[in-house]
Amino acid sequence: MTRLVLLPGMDGTGELFGAFADTVRADTQVVRYPSTQALDYAELEQFVLSKLPRQEPFVLLGESFSGPVALSIAASRPALLRGIVLCCSFARNPRPSLAPLRSMVKWLPDRPPVDLLMWFLTGRFATQPLREALSRALAQVPPDILRARMRAAIGVDLVPKLHSITAPLLYLRAAEDRVVPHAASRLVLDKVRGSREVELVAPHFLLQARPQEAAKVIEEFIRATEPGLAR
Repeated sequence: MTRLVLLPGMDGTGELFGAFADTVRADTQVVRYPSTQALDYAELEQFVLSKLPRQEPFVLLGESFSGPVALSIAASRPALLRGIVLCCSFARNPRPSLAPLRSMVKWLPDRPPVDLLMWFLTGRFATQPLREALSRALAQVPPDILRARMRAAIGVDLVPKLHSITAPLLYLRAAEDRVVPHAASRLVLDKVRGSREVELVAPHFLLQARPQEAAKVIEEFIRATEPGLAR
């Protein structure tokens, strides 16, 4: 059976995968990033590589911040990798206008207002349980770790590696994403041969707001990667 390996968003805790992991009909594994070290993308890639299955095929899902990790691993063509799913993610800084502000990240407040974050991340799909889940996740991550991940996202550029990806790639795009623009998915689709996009009416927190719909799409993608089961 193909395992679905989930790489989390910027919080790195994996806590926000709860509803989706409970819904998707697949053998799932959540990779949780260390909250005591400010790892850059290259270091996170090595951390994830150490957690990947050694004996069974897997599909790697990179949510938002983790897309560059998933893409870089895919470019190295692991033997057991069957496919890549990017969810509301990017290969390079999705907001280039923020690049000059990278050095100013250190001045951001330790705990950004949750209501403001909810507006960006969930929009009209906001619910109290989701707000509480976000608050719990952020409470587990020191501010300096979050700042380091923000700087990493602003400075990342995986575009030169995209041509090396040969595994099937699915991009899940949220029609109401206020964080990652459509240009981010177009860039990946243009550079990775055979990749495809599925758009859902959802906010940036696509897996959290539309777990059933996302699970169905991803289950079909996994089946298509399994020899003898593709339809």
